[in-house]
Amino acid sequence: MSKIVRRTLDFFELFADEKRPLSLSEISRGLGIPMSSCFDLIQSLQERGYIYELHNRGGYYPAVRLQDLASGIAQKDALVQALDAPLRGLRDRLDESVSLAQSIGRQVRYLLVYDPSHALRFTVRVGDLARRLHATSVGKALLATLPEEECAEVLAGLELDAMTPRTITDRGRLAEEIAETRRRGYAINREESVTTAVTYTGWFTWQRTPMFVTVAGPLFSMDAKGQAVVEGLLDTCRTLAAQPLGAQPSAGRDGK
Repeated sequence: MSKIVRRTLDFFELFADEKRPLSLSEISRGLGIPMSSCFDLIQSLQERGYIYELHNRGGYYPAVRLQDLASGIAQKDALVQALDAPLRGLRDRLDESVSLAQSIGRQVRYLLVYDPSHALRFTVRVGDLARRLHATSVGKALLATLPEEECAEVLAGLELDAMTPRTITDRGRLAEEIAETRRRGYAINREESVTTAVTYTGWFTWQRTPMFVTVAGPLFSMDAKGQAVVEGLLDTCRTLAAQPLGAQPSAGRDGK
């Protein structure tokens, strides 16, 4: 990625994190760039109407133009138009965090995240990569979808650090877990990346690309819902796999 593009994206992500007007010096520190470079970036974005200054020395903030542009793009997002309703239906049915991720080679990136009504929710953001392949259900699902020789190659190169006491750090045991994941058609992460949290991930192919759906929630809640989580997850993956590009999506068997 070019330095200019990276710096511009970092600029807007800084405001997304801070959620308040920022001075020139604060932006410079936040981006880790010289004041002169920061001023040039601010001036260019201000000239195009993407940021404004509240008042003299009052700090800068992204303008509504950015939201309008993003909203217009999002309304025509083919992936959202095709896959949004079934994913929302799964979230509403289970009232747990639901996410959609896409395979990008030997990693996965989150494309959509749906929060539940309660505060105990999945802590990933759109655009994030999977934290660890060996300790997350989405990572294990990715490994299970790779050809067996490639999967073995990736497993051999993974650093199997312990994120919790339940993380699988034995390479042979992890290989057995991946084989079982491949056989049953979904992956499980039971307190392997975060204590007291459970995630299930299923997969499907859409537009010739492997995609992954994850349901995540607190241990007590996921255990109480039991088989309903697995059935809802697999049913949603089947529904999503059948969605044509640009079509009005269906929401699954229950009509949600």
